[in-house]
Amino acid sequence: MNCRIPFQVWVLVPLLFLSRSGYTQDTARKISLDEAIGLSIKNSKSLRAAHARVAQAAASLTIARQNQLPDLKVSGSYLRLTQPNINMYSKTGSGGAPAQPVEINQAAYAMANLSLPVFSGLRVQYGIRSSEYLEKAAVLDADRDREAVILNAIEAFSNLYKARANERVILENLAQSRSRDVDFANLEKNGLLARNDKLKALLQTANIELALADVENNMKLATVNMNIMLGLPEETRLVPDSSSLVKPDDVKSLVDYEQLALQNRKDMQAIEYRKKASQTGIKTAKADYFPSLALTSGYIAADIPNFITITNALTFGVGLSYNVASLWKTNAHVTEAKARLAEVQANEEALNEDIRRQVNQAYQALMTANKKIEVTQVSIEQGKENYKIVKNKYDNNLLTVTDLLDANVLMLQSQISYEVAKADALVAYNALLERAGILASTRNIK
Repeated sequence: MNCRIPFQVWVLVPLLFLSRSGYTQDTARKISLDEAIGLSIKNSKSLRAAHARVAQAAASLTIARQNQLPDLKVSGSYLRLTQPNINMYSKTGSGGAPAQPVEINQAAYAMANLSLPVFSGLRVQYGIRSSEYLEKAAVLDADRDREAVILNAIEAFSNLYKARANERVILENLAQSRSRDVDFANLEKNGLLARNDKLKALLQTANIELALADVENNMKLATVNMNIMLGLPEETRLVPDSSSLVKPDDVKSLVDYEQLALQNRKDMQAIEYRKKASQTGIKTAKADYFPSLALTSGYIAADIPNFITITNALTFGVGLSYNVASLWKTNAHVTEAKARLAEVQANEEALNEDIRRQVNQAYQALMTANKKIEVTQVSIEQGKENYKIVKNKYDNNLLTVTDLLDANVLMLQSQISYEVAKADALVAYNALLERAGILASTRNIK
């Protein structure tokens, strides 16, 4: 039998999608899943960006509301003039004398205009309504991003747990393998064991040591990544609390999760508000067909020495404006707004289908993960029992060293598979909750 055992294949940990953490032998910090989630939310850069987008949407709403307020414009100027040619068309000056030329070398004026919009085709009201919808959509997008951050923290926690569990199991097996090497070396000295059998055992020990080196490297990288994600010092050695890996007992049916997703997914709710904003956008575009009406008031003051002085010139009235070109230009804007609405509606239908696919995939992944737990639980006992039987037969010279080593590898593989299955089930369950849009509420995260 070939004694080269590709042990690394059995201990590779799926750490390709980790986010960040830190590792050192100097400090150790036991961390629960809830604590990891809380820190990830607090230090998430993507959530900061989402909150900034919410602030932008709120500012846009404020701007839209301010369009209802009056506009007050103030202007003034002081001018120095050259010697202009000014002809005053009067026949005579005072006392019948001819009019004298007027010398003007400076001028000053000030104006203030107040305008209060009264009617503009409801353009202002539609703008406010559209901004309200977009602000609500931005808030829902931030909530959706928050659920993604929570799931990312759970996945990172799970991967770190799997890496440490693999390390623990491999270290235990390595200790047993080295102890067996010592026993085999003594047996060889006494002529009770062939040298070839001892070399097979040493080769398996070497393979275990290589696998341990890979797992330790993966664990260090996982810890560094997770520490960065949680905002902890990179040298912190994280120890995931295994009590957080609780198998869920309240799994609903697939249909229930699909309905929950359609009701609770934040991106589904957000696109509904964007659809309303697009519908309002059509009305805003059509508002260009109507004239604008505003109340106006003003004040004018001017001083041109030797020529004219104006003070306390108040004006008030009603201003009406209409862009005749809107009769043939507005139709294009309305068509554009309708196209945006059609795009949002198509995106809504696509999202509906995508949500159903996501929920189905997550549900099947959870069923598979739970099945793996059941299988690996049985395989652990079977592996231990098989090793005892093989060990007993080997001690009675009924089996070879290769048989004994193979049995030991199978036992180790079952132990690692069980730890991985537990962690995968945790991720699969929370991924299903995230796809259904109820991850934060289920975990009571505010």
